[in-house]
Amino acid sequence: MLVVVDLSPAEFVSRQQSGGDWSLLDVRERWEIEAASIAGSVNIPMAEISSRMRELDSDRPVAVICHSGVRSLRVAEFLEQQGFTTVANIRGGIDAWSLEIDNTVPRY
Repeated sequence: MLVVVDLSPAEFVSRQQSGGDWSLLDVRERWEIEAASIAGSVNIPMAEISSRMRELDSDRPVAVICHSGVRSLRVAEFLEQQGFTTVANIRGGIDAWSLEIDNTVPRY
């Protein structure tokens, strides 16, 4: 059984700063990205992940984020089932990111 790593936004940033070559996958819808986004993230809406996951490197660690952490957890579990080697869910989503990491990211 696969278990998705659950990271707070601060834990994710710490892993990035420690030399981890993480991709940040944002699975929110376009209107949500327009409302608030994180620079450098890759946007593939949850509904498109199965048809677009080839855009991601399955050997590179990937952290998945959404608004609150529910959709991202489901996508992270799906990616693990598809053979991605290191997958994490960003607990609390972009809402927590705004509170913990960057308060210039709007909350909605």
